[in-house]
Amino acid sequence: MKSNIQPAEGKLGILIPGLGAVATTLIAGVEAVKKGLSQPIGSLTQMGHIRLGKRTENRHPKIKDFVPIADFKDIVFGGWDVYEDNVYEAAMKAKVLEPGLLNAIKPELEVVVPMKAAFDQNYAKNLIATNVKTGTRYELAQQVMADIKNFKEKNNCSRIVLVWCGSTEIYYEASEIHQTLAKFEQALLDDDKRISPSMIYAYSALKMGIPFANGAPNLTVDIPAMVELSKLTETPIAGKDFKTGQTLMKTILAPGLAARSLGVRGWFSTNILGNRDGLVLDDPDNFKTKEVSKLGVLEDIFKPEDNPELYGDLYHKIRIDYYPPHGDNKESWDNIDIFGWLGYKMQIKINFLCRDSILAAPIALDLALFSDLAKRAQMSGVQEWLSFYLKSPQTAPGLHPENDIFKQLMKLQNTLRHMMGEDLITHLGLDYYQDLVEAL
Repeated sequence: MKSNIQPAEGKLGILIPGLGAVATTLIAGVEAVKKGLSQPIGSLTQMGHIRLGKRTENRHPKIKDFVPIADFKDIVFGGWDVYEDNVYEAAMKAKVLEPGLLNAIKPELEVVVPMKAAFDQNYAKNLIATNVKTGTRYELAQQVMADIKNFKEKNNCSRIVLVWCGSTEIYYEASEIHQTLAKFEQALLDDDKRISPSMIYAYSALKMGIPFANGAPNLTVDIPAMVELSKLTETPIAGKDFKTGQTLMKTILAPGLAARSLGVRGWFSTNILGNRDGLVLDDPDNFKTKEVSKLGVLEDIFKPEDNPELYGDLYHKIRIDYYPPHGDNKESWDNIDIFGWLGYKMQIKINFLCRDSILAAPIALDLALFSDLAKRAQMSGVQEWLSFYLKSPQTAPGLHPENDIFKQLMKLQNTLRHMMGEDLITHLGLDYYQDLVEAL
């Protein structure tokens, strides 16, 4: 497959709907790294290594040196937001990064000014938007496509990717207008309010053959119409919902409990968060979207239908509360009631004081770079190998998502090996010992 991958030549434009805490932290981070002020910690594409061949070969290159991904010097940022603040102003208000660091890259951040957003108040009731487009759903999509085209020409980009870093939209389920591309496009013309703002961005990108990754739990590309469009234009899609704090811990710990056949009676999770995401999630309709995304993780890992003795009675509860004093510093508590040999009870308690955008920014970066790689490798449709980064991974119809982070990493690494014509690694290892026996 290696010969089919187009090189990462020219500039890559990363366009982001939602220039809030996550996006500004990402953009500032890349600019800081480019100036040698910091390191891209948390980014698998930049810091991660990949094993190639047998262990005895000792080949462990960095991923960025193994696959042809865009270099930081070739990345140009842009995006849309419901507020007019440039990225420097928005980052200062988000208060994720220290002012000293932001001031050191102030000129690079000030030039990124948000375009007017495609927005519908009904999908994020707690936001008071001041920088929005007007028109029907169809007209908004045309305006977004024009924005993308103008940005690409103005910045002399050879390629574009979109990564949704906007707020969580209200909970709703797919309807008949989401089932086929023809019905969706008719609904656009009809200005059907069941088409969310995030779908307008996704449609616009995919219509132009531009990869789209969804960092929120919204439906967005997780509908048949978008999958159909992605196949038609031979474009990768990935979703949904950045896997950051509490869910990251669950996908690390739960596979370990399941691997040791330890039972779980209950898993209580609560969070406090004070950034714009917390404000939006303070509305019950928006919270339900996030709750559904987070609830499915344990069920997919524990598979209670296959292990009723261990997980059949699992009670899983999730709460998120808006708490402005914490800002972007999310705090989560987990109480896990487990049981072991002969049914004897035990408990695990986790208190994770994390920085939500610090964890999400490198995810957004990697999704952008890998989506661009997938496009150049002629990969289209759902990119399940990117589930490593996502809370509620999108899959082909009929397939259960894989939420075990270690299996997700193996899938991601084997996909990269496959791309580059390297042998896949199963970790069986029996051949080493057979060779030893034969040598003796």
